[in-house]
Amino acid sequence: MKSAKLIPAILVSAIALTGTTALAVGPKGREDVTFQELDLNNDGQVTQEEMQTYRQQRFTNADTNGDGMLSVDEMQAASQKKANERVNQMFEKHDANQDGLLSDDELPKPRRAGKMFDRIDADKNGTISEQEFADAKNRMGWHHKKRDKAGTDDS
Repeated sequence: MKSAKLIPAILVSAIALTGTTALAVGPKGREDVTFQELDLNNDGQVTQEEMQTYRQQRFTNADTNGDGMLSVDEMQAASQKKANERVNQMFEKHDANQDGLLSDDELPKPRRAGKMFDRIDADKNGTISEQEFADAKNRMGWHHKKRDKAGTDDS
């Protein structure tokens, strides 16, 4: 049956695309912060003051006109700058032949795509039904974004 092969192909493609996107923008759209970036005085400890200073510095860097407020344009520019840095890092790490292009073979492979498919395929028949997909979304919390936007979140 064609749909039995189509659904897994779509799922694997979606997981691969999500993994590549996550590599470019960080988990859930937030940028990754290293311990070293937070440990401003390099003493091997991060204080609340250092975290607040780091946050304030990010705000100041994004506030390009210095008015103490962030506009949509300033936030978009800051986000675009970070995305550009991540894309450059991705190319440095994965462009094996240094041709300035990433082939499918050079793109990072999803680490757990097979395991994820197996977890969603509850009846282990090699396909994912619409119900299994919905159940997996509920188990994994994928439904929260729609509930949060609708204002029906209980928290």
